[in-house]
Amino acid sequence: MTEDTRAMAAMAAMARILSPHCRVTGMSGGALIADWKRTRFLGMPTADLRKFADGTPEERAELVTVLLRAGCVRDRRKQHADAGVGPWLRGVHLLIRTVGFGRVLRLLSLAAPEYVRADVPSAEEVLRLKRAVQAHSRRSWLVDGDCKSEAVTAFVLLRRSGLEAVLHVGVREHPFALHAWTASAGLCIPDADPQGHAFDPVLSIDGGGR
Repeated sequence: MTEDTRAMAAMAAMARILSPHCRVTGMSGGALIADWKRTRFLGMPTADLRKFADGTPEERAELVTVLLRAGCVRDRRKQHADAGVGPWLRGVHLLIRTVGFGRVLRLLSLAAPEYVRADVPSAEEVLRLKRAVQAHSRRSWLVDGDCKSEAVTAFVLLRRSGLEAVLHVGVREHPFALHAWTASAGLCIPDADPQGHAFDPVLSIDGGGR
């Protein structure tokens, strides 16, 4: 395979994962990714371009992560609103019941990466996730509307997509109660004030479980 053929194969592989608003063009010394949504251009040197064609899976994964952080990777977040939410929700609930809510919060850094995409979450996609989480929660006799499970599940799924989210744990004094929710794009999963009761945040976690 010639160098030109290898470069074309690498750009074709890259184009398959790019967002619809991004285009890749071959240039002398590498490739140029045009992001028309944000009116900006990202350069990729020849060495990195070769990794798409001949690199190890780890090297390609590293490049995809760079593109993900830049907001150039094709959107796959709709999967979270479908079948993927149920197993996450039930798994999180079982983990909370097994090791305790406090320990699960300390383990969030293992499941919630620290990188953040360049694009911010839209209210529409967060609302879609909220509906999916709550629908699965209501249908599951195991979870049965547990706010801690819903909040942690939403936080992990949003952060694994590289989207900004903050998990809050709040307290109400009269009568005493605890409540957990995840905030993103101006929405809360579940609601921050269920049945009109206000909870004062005593703990907030963002990024990779910090």
